[in-house]
Amino acid sequence: MSVAHEALERIYREEADRIWRALLGYAGSSEVASEAVSETFAQALGRGDDITSPRAWVWTASFRIAKGLLAVRSATSSSSAEALLDELPEPVVDLVRALASLPERQRLCVVMHDYGDRRVREVAHVLGIGTPTVYAHLRQGRRRLRSLLEVEDA
Repeated sequence: MSVAHEALERIYREEADRIWRALLGYAGSSEVASEAVSETFAQALGRGDDITSPRAWVWTASFRIAKGLLAVRSATSSSSAEALLDELPEPVVDLVRALASLPERQRLCVVMHDYGDRRVREVAHVLGIGTPTVYAHLRQGRRRLRSLLEVEDA
């Protein structure tokens, strides 16, 4: 087994669940999240030593692949995004709906940082934006999520 394959295997063990959770929050579909994770690691294995920073590449590629899968689904399917939510457990549906209402950059920052446990510096690198911008997106996204998810005391 090559060094690249060993590194990818280690990254898969350490990161795949986090990536999947972050993709679930981003895409609102466990099927899209699973497909994106699988395709990302398959592509990474195919590229092998050509990837200079495998961990960052995997995070970046997984979100790009998920975005592409969502675009294909919306173009080829008559079902709405709400149909994707049918496959999720009830407690997750409100969160996924709230996340879906955020602008894409805010949603990406929140899911990568808060649900994917990525450091702000890494989120900035993966998204190609500055760390102050990530902090701004996190602050705005969290504020919006709080307002959407607040439960009034009876």
